[in-house]
Parts: sequence; C-alpha cells; structure tokens
Amino acid sequence: AFRPSRRAGLSKAGNDRRIPMTVSVTTIGRRRLAAVALLATGTSALAVASARANEADVAAVTAAVAALTKAMLTADKGQLEALTADQLSYGHSGGVIQDKADFVKVIAEKKTVYKSIELSKQTVAVAGNDAIVRHAWESESGSGDGKWTVSKIGVLQVWQKQGANWRLLARQAFKV
Repeated sequence: AFRPSRRAGLSKAGNDRRIPMTVSVTTIGRRRLAAVALLATGTSALAVASARANEADVAAVTAAVAALTKAMLTADKGQLEALTADQLSYGHSGGVIQDKADFVKVIAEKKTVYKSIELSKQTVAVAGNDAIVRHAWESESGSGDGKWTVSKIGVLQVWQKQGANWRLLARQAFKV
C-alpha cells in the first residue's frame, strides 16, 4: 500500500525564504515482493532459454554457411538448391546479380569452378528467423580452362529460417 507524502520540514533558501520539503514513503507488502521476485526469476530463466536457442541457431547458420561453401566447391546441385531460398538475390562484387536459378546453374554446369574458398573473420547475428553473416572471402576460381583468378572480397549474407532449415536469402559481395 502507498502512504501519502508527509511534510518533512522546511528548508532555508538563499533569501531567507523557507521552502517546504516533502518525503514519500512507500511500503511494499510481502505479496508484491514475492511477485517481483517470481517475475525476476522467470525473466532470467527465459533469458537463459533464449540465449541457448540463439546459440543453437548461430551454430546451425554457421553449419549452413560451411555446407554452402562445400556445395560450391563440389558443384553439388542438390545441396545448392536445398541451401538457398527460392527468392535468392546473389550479388557479386563486380555488380552481377543472380537469382536462384542462375546461381545454381552457373556452378552446377561448371561455368564457374571453385578450386578453393577460404572464409575468415566470420560473424553471425541471429534476429528471430533471420541471420546476418559477414566474412572475408578468398577464393581461386575459373571457367574450367585452367586459368585461375584469385578473389579477395568482403561478403554480407542474409539467411532465413524456413521450417527447420536455414536458407540463403541474399548475398552481396564487395571489394575490400
């Protein structure tokens, strides 16, 4: 229950005027204190559960990035299709943008062949059913004619949880 404010006294101001001062007194009953304690405990348990779920999603997205990298190296059409969203927007550092069909076709038909792909400085941030991945990318690729090109770029990826699986929704590379 709350008690009304009481006059605590008078204070002297600079010009010998007196200013009334008030003090508020609040009493918290046992029931309210118990409710606050229960709420705090429940909130911390929820935060722990949420953190564990987030850790699991970060691990799943990290695994999906690795699986996509492997699928690109091995030109695995089935995995490329399974790991990308139907609405995929795949942007290259040179300005080319591919949809899912073009992205899968170019790799599966070996119009672009990856000899190596190294990802470093990777970060993963999960926000609900979306994840933002950033990493540095270094690769050797070619068109199958024996001439290899080295690429060193930065990459931003957006992954989306669709059902139980994480799929690449968008990717944009940029020159560093």
